[in-house]
Amino acid sequence: MNGTALAFDGRAVLLIGPSGAGKSDLALRLIEGGARLIADDLVELTRDGNQVMAGFPATAPAELRGRIEARGLGIVAVPAAERPAALALVVEASASDAIDRLPEDQFSQWLGVEIPVLRLALLEASAPTKVRLALGHFSGSIIRPS
Repeated sequence: MNGTALAFDGRAVLLIGPSGAGKSDLALRLIEGGARLIADDLVELTRDGNQVMAGFPATAPAELRGRIEARGLGIVAVPAAERPAALALVVEASASDAIDRLPEDQFSQWLGVEIPVLRLALLEASAPTKVRLALGHFSGSIIRPS
């Protein structure tokens, strides 16, 4: 899957959207708040029972683990997740004016498993907080920045 995945206490968040939408920017802000990078740009999704696991691609060069592209800075090292994590939320890049103010819960199928979807303007200052709140909403425990 083309996107960026992060781990929060064993739960994975997958950021998807077109190039330049702000996936890496949001990922860096979430990492600053305690998340760990699973993979940037290419994420391996596998099914394990009734869960979808997000992991660092087995075919990717090992030296890319824990590396993310920061536009304007280059490839930088960040805290990396040690192992795959269960996909708990998909965050889809959207334009601010295309996002409902009071949306119903939304889900999509990933490898036959229903996963919550949050549509966000990734570059908004509140985006990291909204990701944490959505994780809490769908899982029952809010992830607080460290």
